[in-house]
Amino acid sequence: MNSASSGAKTLEITSNAGVVEARQLVRALTLECRLSLVEQTKLVTAASELARNTLIHGGGGTMTAALVDERGRRGVRLAFQDTGPGIPDVDLALTDGWTSGAGMGLGLSGSKRLVDDFTLETVPGQGTTVTITKWKR
Repeated sequence: MNSASSGAKTLEITSNAGVVEARQLVRALTLECRLSLVEQTKLVTAASELARNTLIHGGGGTMTAALVDERGRRGVRLAFQDTGPGIPDVDLALTDGWTSGAGMGLGLSGSKRLVDDFTLETVPGQGTTVTITKWKR
């Protein structure tokens, strides 16, 4: 696979301020990538949900964000990583309406629908990494 990323930046997500900072960085990258307003909104929404999950369910972690060029496409790739409890049942966690807390149950499944590429890696007791990409159309 031919892939290049430019200027990856990693942010700590250890408080609500980190969630806000993550959203701001993602918005800036979507503008730099020249995503449409609709695509910008989708990616910022997904990032907000995943950053909040990183904080609340993962006990805090990081978001790494970068512009990527891959197979003639340009996009924004985000990776959210924590060392929290992990997700014991990924299929259940990706079911619309299922929640492990007081939320609406749209965080993971909703985020997956809003982006073009979505991967989730988790090991119970060790943590979770969710990587998403939104491609310029």
